[in-house]
Amino acid sequence: NTERGIFGKYTKDINTEKLYEVAEVTDIKVKEAKIITVLDGFTKKEYDINILKINNAKNDNKNILFEVTDKELIDKTGGIVQGMSGSPIIQNGKFIGAVTHVLVNDPTVGYGVFADMLIKQMKST
Repeated sequence: NTERGIFGKYTKDINTEKLYEVAEVTDIKVKEAKIITVLDGFTKKEYDINILKINNAKNDNKNILFEVTDKELIDKTGGIVQGMSGSPIIQNGKFIGAVTHVLVNDPTVGYGVFADMLIKQMKST
């Protein structure tokens, strides 16, 4: 268990139906993206977000500032809610990060950690 998440070995079969390349930090742009999360049962679904700011200098879990723009997600949950932490953030078909935080005063705005930071942490753990 680290400040960037829990890492370990997964020993069951992995669904390889849809795999994503991990983006370099320089690939991430201030523009639209998606988060993949589960709201109903076991069904994964993509929801629209907009990347507002990228913070390369931060060495924590708040590298990507984003807002939820997906009307369905906002109508169902009001935005980012407990349990969405770890939801992948996808941009241009690449895994760019994972949801980490929500702004308490505005649940439509949240933070994510860079995917490559997660990979580096995993390899060093």
